[in-house]
Amino acid sequence: MILQDRLVLVTGGAKRIGQAIALTLARRGARLLITYRRSAVEARQTIQRLERLGGRAEAVRVELSEAAQVRRLFEALRRRYGRLDALINCAATFERVPFARLTEAHWDRALDVNLKGAFLCSLYASRLMRRGGKIVNLADWAGVRPYRHYLPYCVSKAGVIGLTKALALELAPAIQVVAVAPGPVLPPPGLSASARARIARRLPLRRWGSPQDVANTVRFLLEDTDFMTGSVVYVDGGQLIAPPVGGP
Repeated sequence: MILQDRLVLVTGGAKRIGQAIALTLARRGARLLITYRRSAVEARQTIQRLERLGGRAEAVRVELSEAAQVRRLFEALRRRYGRLDALINCAATFERVPFARLTEAHWDRALDVNLKGAFLCSLYASRLMRRGGKIVNLADWAGVRPYRHYLPYCVSKAGVIGLTKALALELAPAIQVVAVAPGPVLPPPGLSASARARIARRLPLRRWGSPQDVANTVRFLLEDTDFMTGSVVYVDGGQLIAPPVGGP
């Protein structure tokens, strides 16, 4: 796929990893549509940055866990453009909650936004990709190796990996579906410098990555290969293969 003048939707594209992806694709000439839920200020700032790059971009507020809102978004895309070339499912909620304090609301929020939202967007996006297209889902290495105090998040990202593989089978050969699973590329709020250093020491590469590492991988999957589907690419500094703490 040549990104010049292609229409790309990046959910959660107003900040953090989603913003890095949107900016990277804009530099390649893509036309960007980003969604946000609460980050209206960040969305406006991101659109300004995208436009300064010479790109065409707009932001839409959408609650991705609500099927009616997602359907309206894609109906508007169909009426205005008649197509969609690529979908990047990046929007996610990330909550740290010890197991003893977990509630049904925590579970529902993570599964609805992280998994159901990705499914709904993929469902409606596929109907606009009549001439083919690509879907890239943002998973997480914790979908394979979960960590404590993030149970709903880890389960939702495991679901995203399963969704990627099932969608790839359903939508082949016209639409390719892949996932990118980041490791430590963006520290959660409040993580101390000592904790960051401790995590880096456990990685084979001995350092943190960055949102740009993830964005570069997404760009590669869109532009530089048309022979991957159902795959999961780990951008984790080797975290998945690192021995467990206390191991040899």
